[in-house]
Amino acid sequence: MAKVYPRIDDRLAAFLLDQPVFFVGTAPLSADGHVNVSPKGMAGTFAVLDDHRVGYLDYTGSGTETIAHLAENGRIVLMFCAFGGPPKIVRLHGQGRVVRPADAEFAELRPHFAKERTLGQRSIIVVDVRRISDSCGYSVPLMDLSGHRDVLDRSHERRDPEYFAAYWRTRNAESIDGLPGAGAAS
Repeated sequence: MAKVYPRIDDRLAAFLLDQPVFFVGTAPLSADGHVNVSPKGMAGTFAVLDDHRVGYLDYTGSGTETIAHLAENGRIVLMFCAFGGPPKIVRLHGQGRVVRPADAEFAELRPHFAKERTLGQRSIIVVDVRRISDSCGYSVPLMDLSGHRDVLDRSHERRDPEYFAAYWRTRNAESIDGLPGAGAAS
């Protein structure tokens, strides 16, 4: 039976932090705009900030949909699935915002995440969680984690700092629907 929780307690926080992957869903306001779902991983890039707030490190990548959608309307959902152990799915619905490295708040938030993962960091996505719910997860497959990929880290290590600002201005300037993206404020 699905349950709605009043807050992220220690048990829920432990579940969230234990998952090696989670999914981020956002959408533009336009009815014909593209809904976006992005998988996120990499150890140390997700944090429970308090009982109604979470965040994750956002790295330079091929798209800028989450940043664009949050700037337009702030709606976001994070979904965590248990691929091992008892079946469970947890969804965190809320209002998200983008905290960029130049923002004063970035320095306050950054210690919550892995210290070694700095190259290519584009922002921290902070979610003020308004609804916390779970569901059974009975149809989610059992899978074994064989390891974490380091491809993004290795790719970023080959780049100089100027590369990232140029990438945001050119390749992350707008979403696939034409909304302002990562390059809008860089």
